[in-house]
Amino acid sequence: MITLLIRAGIYLASAAIGLIVADLILEDFRIEWSQWWGFVICVVIFAVLQSILAPWVSKLADRYAPVLLGGIGIISTLIALVVVVLLPIGGLRISGVAGWVLGAVIVWLVTALGTVLLPMIFIKRKVQERRSR
Repeated sequence: MITLLIRAGIYLASAAIGLIVADLILEDFRIEWSQWWGFVICVVIFAVLQSILAPWVSKLADRYAPVLLGGIGIISTLIALVVVVLLPIGGLRISGVAGWVLGAVIVWLVTALGTVLLPMIFIKRKVQERRSR
């Protein structure tokens, strides 16, 4: 159970970092910081949608369009972003083709890297703490 909570926390953190990086890089991808609670809700909804959509989109692609299997992460990221932006909670605004396409790629890439690198950082810290005892 603790491992599941840690993984969920890491995924939420990597999703938040991905959205922030896209906001910093792209002009058409904007986090509305005046509604910080909206951003927090966006991160949670995005992470939940991403975890649900990735396997579902993978099954659909496997059945109907095997060529798309390599882009499952980006496609599910784009769908999750569309849903989050359409929700009336505020917190995230995306406009223009570049904002949507590049935003999905950046968020997907950072989230993928975060889910791999963040656990390594925490494991390294735990090992160092135990060695120093």
